[in-house]
Parts: sequence; C-alpha cells; structure tokens
Amino acid sequence: MIDDLDKSLEKLLKTYLPPALVSGVAISFAAPDNQFPPSTVKLPAVDLFLYDVRENRDLRDTTWEVERNGNMARRIPAPVRVDCSYLVTAWASGSVPNPAQDEHRLLGEVMRVLLRFSTLPEDVLQGSLVNQELPLPTSSLQSGKLQSLGEFWQAMGGKPKASLHYMVTLTVTPVEAGVAGPVVQEHIIKLELKES
Repeated sequence: MIDDLDKSLEKLLKTYLPPALVSGVAISFAAPDNQFPPSTVKLPAVDLFLYDVRENRDLRDTTWEVERNGNMARRIPAPVRVDCSYLVTAWASGSVPNPAQDEHRLLGEVMRVLLRFSTLPEDVLQGSLVNQELPLPTSSLQSGKLQSLGEFWQAMGGKPKASLHYMVTLTVTPVEAGVAGPVVQEHIIKLELKES
C-alpha cells in the first residue's frame, strides 16, 4: 500500500509539474543522506523521503458496520487512518552555476503542485489506492513530525537543505469483514409466572 502511495505521488508530480521540468527531473524516494543521490538517480531530482508512518487517532473510528445479504450478515470493521509524512527536497545538477537557486526554483514548483490539492486526485491514484471508499487527504507545509530538523540532517550525515513537509492520510483495513451469522428475523420473549 505504501509503495502504491509512492507511485501515486510520482504520478502526481509527473502529471502536474511543468512539462519542461518533468522531462529533466528524476523523482526519488531515497534517504537524503550524505550518499545521495544513489546510482539509480540522475540529478536534478526531487526526493520524497518517507520519514514517519503513524495512526491518525483523531480520525479513529472503533465502530463496526453490519452489512446484510439475504439471511446472512457480516461485520465490517471501521478502517484505520494512517498518516504518511514525507520530507521533500530538491537536488540540483552539479553542472548548474548556482545550485541553491536551481533547487529553490524546483522546490517552488513542487510546492505549487502539492498545495493545489487537498486530497490526492483520483487520476493519479495507483494500485490499492484506486478504489478506496474515503478520499486521501493531504497536508502541505505544516509542521512535520520531526522533533528537530537539525537533528534529522545530522543523523542523515548530510548538510541541511531547504525542505517541505507533506503528509497523506491513507485508509487501511487491518482485518477482513467476518461473517457474523444469520440475521435475526424474529424475537421471542417467554414469560413464566411463578405462584407465591
């Protein structure tokens, strides 16, 4: 499911970034560490590093829905909502005269795309995300789940870079619907009188 989210985000950027950028920019999901870019990524690149996955307890629903089909009923658990947080960075080619300006320009174009949609648009959804019942809300440029951005870059062994926080909330069904049994069609109440 998370790999389908990565594919959906890649399609989002390839679909909505200006065509001149799309043809020359790689999309990566690698760690932005001191080894970036990996050999599979040619610069310039946009990197979406998934740094945090956690349940969204504000959207938690513990109720079960009962679905009837003829004489049988089954219980369907409420889906779990999961926040996937990305740190988005831009990486310039080594051949440009001013890499920082190039990275900022690229990051600005990515920001425009991410801010354009409050939910991931259906035309970019891939794999298991295609027919989800609930939309996939997004959050752009909000404070991320990182305690300290400085500590993050230190842990990555790299130099600090301009970055954006981006979050998508997935819908996950952790258990399949189960058969609850036959539908109750009549209630019988028996009363018994006791003589005193």
